[in-house]
Amino acid sequence: MTLTVGRRVRLADDLRLAGRVVPAGEPRADTDPETDPGAGFLVLAAGVEGTVERVDEDRPQSHEVREYERLKSLLDDFGHQMPPGSRRQLEEQVGALEPAWTAYRERKLRLTVRVRFDNGFALDDAPGDLFLPL
Repeated sequence: MTLTVGRRVRLADDLRLAGRVVPAGEPRADTDPETDPGAGFLVLAAGVEGTVERVDEDRPQSHEVREYERLKSLLDDFGHQMPPGSRRQLEEQVGALEPAWTAYRERKLRLTVRVRFDNGFALDDAPGDLFLPL
């Protein structure tokens, strides 16, 4: 499933939220639940519907991955115009970076979303797999 901004979604499972209450303008504070018990909890029932407001994908790219993308694009776009020696050198560079690219593509993509439910409640930094498309 692809989550995009504006897409209508439904909460797949009951969700219990517990922790500190922090005003929206303040930075998020990661706390230890043992030392900071929090202010309370909230339960959202499965089936609550809302709209995706933001989608964040987290799969950081290394220098090698960025370089592979750059060189591969160069090869694909202009390789047919290059002298044979330059093309062969570029193909070797792309080939040397291919393992880093393959490892990057196999790494699981962490997708988080901000969803505003129809009741006005907003859930931020929630894992994307908590939601089903409508």
